[in-house]
Parts: sequence; structure tokens; C-alpha cells
Amino acid sequence: MNSDVEGSSPRHAVETLPREIGILGSTAIVVGTIIGSGIFLVPHDVALEVGSVASLYLVWIVGGALALAGALSLGELGAAMPEAGGIYVYLREAYGKLFAFLYGWGSLLVIDAGSAATLAVAFGIYSSAFIPLTPLEQKLLGAATIIVLTFVNILGVRKGTAVQTIFTIAKLGGLVVIIGCAFLLPPVTRVASSAPLPVAHTTLSSFGIALVGVLWAYQGWHQLSYTAGEVKNPAWVLPRGFFLGTAIIVIVYLAANAAYLRVLPLQVMVEHQRVAATAMLWLLGPNGARFVSALILCSIFGALNGTILTSPRVYYAMARDGVFFRAAARIHPRYRTPAVALIVLGGWSTLLAMSGTFEELYTYVIFAMWIFSGAAIAGVILLRRRLPDLPRPYRVWGYPFLPLAFTVAALAIVVNTMVRKPLESFLGLAIVLAGIPLYFIWRRLDGRRRAR
Repeated sequence: MNSDVEGSSPRHAVETLPREIGILGSTAIVVGTIIGSGIFLVPHDVALEVGSVASLYLVWIVGGALALAGALSLGELGAAMPEAGGIYVYLREAYGKLFAFLYGWGSLLVIDAGSAATLAVAFGIYSSAFIPLTPLEQKLLGAATIIVLTFVNILGVRKGTAVQTIFTIAKLGGLVVIIGCAFLLPPVTRVASSAPLPVAHTTLSSFGIALVGVLWAYQGWHQLSYTAGEVKNPAWVLPRGFFLGTAIIVIVYLAANAAYLRVLPLQVMVEHQRVAATAMLWLLGPNGARFVSALILCSIFGALNGTILTSPRVYYAMARDGVFFRAAARIHPRYRTPAVALIVLGGWSTLLAMSGTFEELYTYVIFAMWIFSGAAIAGVILLRRRLPDLPRPYRVWGYPFLPLAFTVAALAIVVNTMVRKPLESFLGLAIVLAGIPLYFIWRRLDGRRRAR
């Protein structure tokens, strides 16, 4: 593995991002980026596909186990290659620059930028529960939130991590309140339902559909890898940050589902999409529902900050490789952050949020994330064979079974999506593959620059 990235100018080759993220910040990035709106809404989607409470728990346990398998595998790669860009770097070393570029291209065009735009739009929508806002004002508020958080993260990785830690603690505290109320308070009102479940018995197919939703709720554990170049003592901190963050999420998610089920029968979870708000409405009345709305706002804000904090490191790494605008590799002389890369993500995400036309693109391309995630985790096995002498301060537990389990699950999701939604899958792949000519254009321009 080349430590000095090919294609970087001498100035950029020696200029690195400062290592200022410790174990608390690393764990907060994992937890705070994962918890968005999923745990408040996905339990309804799972209830639609399972035929029993036991099956519901099993789906969340399997999803959590797969998320842990992926996170622990990335821990090995991150400890061995603690560079900014994370998954982009691992894909580059395992499969070459073109494959890695396509990941970065998809990330910038839709995956991470679309995630930021989605979170920003949702922030504006949920804010209207407290302040009357027109649809345009909701979009403007979402765009303003992106701009503010971009500015905060330009001011220093410590500031961005501090925001992440504060909002992670706040959202975990809010979930603890919901769980505590469910187990300690009698409900204000109780509504029973005699309606039959949509799925009388959980089948392998329905379990798989429910698992896809659960894995979406767990999505985001990989974001810490993007900031590997700024983590203190990465050989020690990165594996523990991945493990602690994902383990906390699994425990909290299982406890939250137990709290919902203590208040709401499974049939009622099927009938109400906003499961958390419905449960708190029954426990505390209208104030309980407002509390959940405030908690979702807090969760969305933290997840948005996590995306803005981490994702630009991919574009920074691409620029250092000579396959993106060279300016994106610049480090701010005062704040020591990839300011240009942050502005690129912030600007593009703001445009997507304001346009409101990105939802279809996001749907098309998001399944491609599973292709790249599966390939990155498979890279653990591939790189052990290809680079046996690479120092590995941490080796993933249960090798090769954990990386294999995640890779197989990712492959199954990709195949299932392509079978069930062939047109959307084809369009998603076409969008990602459209980056191929851009890759060669940037490579040629970079070659000319270095030849001067």
C-alpha cells in the first residue's frame, strides 16, 4: 500500500489532517450518524412483514449482528490503513482506483449528498410541528441547517465532533426517556385492535423484506471510517469506536422495540406508522407526542452533522489521488479541515434539498451502496491474501465468518433488489457507471499537471 498517494502534489503529499478525534468522538460519530428517524418509523414497517413478536425481535437481532459484523470488519481495515476516506481507501487498495472512484462518485452525486438532503428536508418538515412553515420555508430551513453545519465543521474537526457528541447524548437520553416511560408509567389510554396481521406467519421472503428495512435503520456505521485519518491512536480507537457505537445501537434498538411492544400490541404497530409518537401519546397524551417530535428533530440534526462531518473526507481522498478537483485536497491553513471538500458537499446537498427532485435518484442509487459495502467488507479477506505483511494491529473476531456473513447478506440485498426492481436497479447502476468517463478525464488532467 502506498502511503504517499499517487498523483498528489508535493505540498499535498506532506500535508495531513490533524488527529483530534478520540474514543468518545468516534463512538458518537457511529451512534449519532446511525440514529436518525429509523428507530421511530421502521418498527411499523417490520410489523407489516412479521407474524409474531418473536419474529420481530429476531429481525432486529439479525440486523444488529450483521451491522456488528460489518463494523468490526471495517475496524480491521481502518486500523491497518488509517487514512482519510475510509471505504474509498479500502476499495482502492482491494480493487483499484476506478472501482474506488465509482464509490466516491456515487457518494457525492447521490448517496451521501442525498442522505444529507433527505435529513435536511425532514428537519424542515418536523420543525413545522412547532413553528408553522410553508413547504418553501421548510426547504429553506433545511438548506440553512446544511449551511450552518458545514460552517461549523469547517471551523475544526473538534467543533464538529463536539456537536456530534452533544446531540448523540441528547438523542440517547430521549430514547431512554421513552423506554423508561413505557416500563414505568401506566398508559393514559389503551386502544386494542382485533385486526389480523398482514402476515399470518413469517416466511423467509417476508423476513428478508423486514430485514432490509432494519438494515436501513442500522445504516451509517461505516461513516466513522471516513475520518480514520483524524482519529487519535487509530489502531486502538477505531476498532473500539466501531464496536462500542454499533453495540450501543443494537442494545438501544432492542430496548426501544421492547418499549413500543409494552404499550402497543403488534396489530396496532401495523396500523400506526409513527410508532414512537403513538406510544408516547398513549403514555403522556399530546405532550408525549410533541416530545417524540422534538427527539426526532434532535436525531435528524445529529445524523445530518455526522454526514457533513465525515463524507467530505472521501472527496478529499479522491482529490489527493488525482481523480477529483485538486482544490478539494486543500487543508484550511487555520482550521486544518478539508474546507473545499466540505463546501462541495454542503453546496450540492443544499441544491438537492431545495430542488426536491433528488428522491428518485436517491432511491435508484442507494442499493448500489450495498454493492460497495459488501465489496469493502470482502476486501478484508482479499487484502489478507494480497497483502499478508500489512501491519494489522486489530484483526476482526471470527474471521473469516463475520466478513463472509456480511458480504453474503449484502449480495442477497443487491440480488433481491435487482429481481424485484429491475428498472430502478438498472438506472442506479447506470448513474454510478456514468462516472467512468469522468474518471479517465480526471486521470488525464492529473497526468498533464504532474508532467509540467
